[in-house]
Amino acid sequence: QVQLVESGGGLVQAGGSLRLSCAASGRSFVGYVMGWFRQTPGKEREFVAAITYSRSSTYYAESVKGRFTISRDNAKNTVYLQMNSLKSEDTAVYYCAARFGTWLSDEVHKYDFWGQGTQVTVSS
Repeated sequence: QVQLVESGGGLVQAGGSLRLSCAASGRSFVGYVMGWFRQTPGKEREFVAAITYSRSSTYYAESVKGRFTISRDNAKNTVYLQMNSLKSEDTAVYYCAARFGTWLSDEVHKYDFWGQGTQVTVSS
């Protein structure tokens, strides 16, 4: 079992930046693809970004490409999401997720473990 705990959410003005963190524990981080998703009330959870364990590959939703950067520190079992040039439409609960394997995925059901989420609110 992998436990994921997100942090770093909060209230920020449009155009500002936030960095989310997700700390993993419970078992080895080795071999896990890590992803970030987000969800707003009444909508389905949507993919934001993902990164392989080796950090050699990343994948972004078109809506965040060029503004968000996913990274990870395997020594600390932590994955990050740097969010720049934030827009009001980025307001959501952001979730960290993990799936074992080498293939990146943007599908919610492909991920095995989830954090509890952290709220990001962007004021316009």
